[in-house]
Amino acid sequence: MGVQSRQRFAALLPLVPMIDNARAELIQSALKVRRQAYARYSNFAVGAALQTADGQTFVGCNVENVSYGLTICAERAAVFAAVAAGQREFACLAVASAGGVTPCGACRQVLIEFAADLPILLIDSDRPASVTETNLRDLLPRAFHALPGRK
Repeated sequence: MGVQSRQRFAALLPLVPMIDNARAELIQSALKVRRQAYARYSNFAVGAALQTADGQTFVGCNVENVSYGLTICAERAAVFAAVAAGQREFACLAVASAGGVTPCGACRQVLIEFAADLPILLIDSDRPASVTETNLRDLLPRAFHALPGRK
């Protein structure tokens, strides 16, 4: 973490006292990767940071395409990076966007494949101290699952 990032991290801690250091770092990672988003068509940049059960962090940002169906969301980018690295157990997801929006339905369905009770931190990038915590089960009740006995 660079000096400037450490200063922003330190400034965030007193503003959000209910968030521990690991979650504050996850929030900073989501805010930082959001700046890399390729949101040429919507101008809506999103960054996501996914913490694995063993404490590693994988990040992703949205990457849009003129053929909109080929666009990838930040949350799925982070999940796919983690899975490509051999990870399958996730502890927490931080999502940074203007207004602190929730993941889309496609991202929720991908996430539920791995962690039905995943805590999710929604960060308003315009007011980074404004963090809403929810969880995947509340965001996707009655989720689609594989048939019993099938994996």
